[in-house]
Amino acid sequence: MKTLGGYLKVTRGAALRRLLPVAVGLMLTAAPLHAAQPKWEQTKTEHQDAKTVVKETDIEIRTGKGVIVVNSSKPVQIKVYTILGQLVSRENLPAGTSQLSVQAHGVYIIKSGELTCKVAL
Repeated sequence: MKTLGGYLKVTRGAALRRLLPVAVGLMLTAAPLHAAQPKWEQTKTEHQDAKTVVKETDIEIRTGKGVIVVNSSKPVQIKVYTILGQLVSRENLPAGTSQLSVQAHGVYIIKSGELTCKVAL
């Protein structure tokens, strides 16, 4: 038995039994966050706050507040990773302008063919 602050006496097993349902609940509520991947969508409107990160002959990658914008003259495959290497999105995009809304702020790695760039959102 252990005294916590002189007010409460609990055994180690009792403390673990109280924390186990909380830990399981947290794991179950966090699971759907990883299951849903963000989706790319075609767009025709320009983002006023988007800044160009990379501009090549066939592709331009821009970022704005919580969004990655890809403008391409031909269909491309885009892969977006977190800075820790976790795949966020892998998509074959048609020619034109597409955007990906990203909920979490941070640094992302974007790959398309031979092109690789790092963006901060």
